[in-house]
Amino acid sequence: PVDAFDAKADVLAVLGQLGVPVDKLQVRTEAPGWYHPGRSAVVGLGPQSVMAAFGEIHPGVLRAMGVKGPMAGFEIYLDALPKPKAKKSAAKAYLELSTLHPVERDFAFVVDTAVSAEAVLSAARRAGSTLVADIRVFDFFEGGNLGEGKKSLAINVTLQPTEKTLTDADIEAVGQQIVAGVEKATGGVLRT
Repeated sequence: PVDAFDAKADVLAVLGQLGVPVDKLQVRTEAPGWYHPGRSAVVGLGPQSVMAAFGEIHPGVLRAMGVKGPMAGFEIYLDALPKPKAKKSAAKAYLELSTLHPVERDFAFVVDTAVSAEAVLSAARRAGSTLVADIRVFDFFEGGNLGEGKKSLAINVTLQPTEKTLTDADIEAVGQQIVAGVEKATGGVLRT
């Protein structure tokens, strides 16, 4: 089954291919009415900018269409995309690849239900140094023994060294920076 996170990943991939700086995008929960409230959002480069909308389709829309089960989608507003900037150099852009192996680490944070997944991802990205190559949410849990008004968001962080193989101490230090950054920015705590 697909969900809003799948649709968001597709939106970010397409926007990235279109030259939009996806690391600077802001996510807001202001999606159009045909998306499921609380399971949809819009992205843009500022508070007034809306470049795309994504999320799960509203159950009422699914019923009207005769569709069973969840469905996700997205739309990109091409007219809202920034114009490409002129290149200063005629040098061809290339992708830098590392011969060093990436390292993945998982973290789960208990946060207030009002804290967005994007807030957790942004805080982890800012705190994680230049080694962070990718961050994604892979699990969401609400209820149970977490307490009223709390949810758990689990993230997977990929660290990509470029200069030397990471030692256990290097990995631990980045992990501590990520935990401290997320806790400070969101008021959450590391789930043990």
